[in-house]
Amino acid sequence: MDRVKGKVALVTGGASGIGRASALLLAKEGAAVAVTDIQDDQGRDVVAAIEKNGGRAIYLHHDVASEAAWESVVADVKAKFGRLDILVNNAGIAIAGSVLTMTLADWRRQTAINLDGVFLGVKHSLPLIRASGGGSIINISSLAGLKGSATLAGYCATKGGVRLFSKAVAMECGAARDNVRVNSIHPGIIETPIWLGIVPGAGQPGANAPNLDQISEMAVPIGKKGLPEDIAAGVLYLASDESRYVTGSELVIDGGLSTR
Repeated sequence: MDRVKGKVALVTGGASGIGRASALLLAKEGAAVAVTDIQDDQGRDVVAAIEKNGGRAIYLHHDVASEAAWESVVADVKAKFGRLDILVNNAGIAIAGSVLTMTLADWRRQTAINLDGVFLGVKHSLPLIRASGGGSIINISSLAGLKGSATLAGYCATKGGVRLFSKAVAMECGAARDNVRVNSIHPGIIETPIWLGIVPGAGQPGANAPNLDQISEMAVPIGKKGLPEDIAAGVLYLASDESRYVTGSELVIDGGLSTR
């Protein structure tokens, strides 16, 4: 317990999936948490759950592709908590489809959220993290940021970008001796709503949701899917002082899938 006691965390896409699990675990371990998302009701539910368990949290509506929104969110975090120690850039979307049929609008929308949103988060959060004495930036990438996948060219491009962007910023922070660590996390098959976008046609009205148990049994070496809590555990490690000597690294949490 108390592995991040006294720290302040900002978690984007915190209303569901990996973001929700990360916000809940960081709060359980002592952090005050700013939960941001565009799913307002679900985001407020996360804050209510944290407060019910005695934690501190706020919810902020947040379009991560908007620079003005980032400026406002960081200002609100500073006004509420006075500092920022942990940034979890988690918000993301997936749009599946052949590179031959993907529209430029979909390409740009995916890039705006998955890659521009991470850039803006670092740009506007880093000064406050530095002013707070340092901390940890955790960018959620994907197994698709390490390996190519048919029908996911756009998604792979954004997540691969997050991986190398994280390494470059880690080097910049290291050179500045600012005590800020930057790492990426690469989930494999995790039970989250994003799979409705990853599997072609799964998000269409009347379509069946992907059977992740069946997919994992065939594809994952340990034979089972992961849960958001599995990724949250990695977020907690990178957020805590236990990882004080870890920066510019990629934490792969995928049941061994990337070894194939």
